[in-house]
Amino acid sequence: MMKSHKPLLSAFAVGALMFAGTLIAQDVPPPPAPAMPAAPATSPVPAAPMPPAEPMPPAEPMPSSAPAAPMPSSEPMPAPAAGAAGQASYQTPQGEVVVRSVPAPAPTIGPAPAFEQLSGGGKSITAEQAVAYPPLANDFIHADSNRNGTVSKTEYANWTKQL
Repeated sequence: MMKSHKPLLSAFAVGALMFAGTLIAQDVPPPPAPAMPAAPATSPVPAAPMPPAEPMPPAEPMPSSAPAAPMPSSEPMPAPAAGAAGQASYQTPQGEVVVRSVPAPAPTIGPAPAFEQLSGGGKSITAEQAVAYPPLANDFIHADSNRNGTVSKTEYANWTKQL
């Protein structure tokens, strides 16, 4: 026994017609712009004369290591001002922009504490005890080479050799 596909085909046909109708409705040209009202018969106030624009210096190409950013205006990009190493200053209409491309210094860590200090006198260091020495807490999974959830004295010694 075969079911009738008429309801499915009808729904598909109605959907296609509605979609076509929306496409046709969007093809209507926009209405004409309203007419501007007539200006009053008063004399206009003369505007203050603008100072002549200074010519921009020719732009120097950016270093190839810097990503290219789209410029919103068609004016050439000014050359960066000389500054400290890893730093460049640019004059923009909104003000000066300073770009620093030097990474932050790496944090310094002290020497690894003794195994007994971290383990609290026990035979192994748990993840909760490893929090006392952040580098071990950060690298706990790697230091726990047998994956039993604790770091033994041998595992700790091997891990500290890699520091």
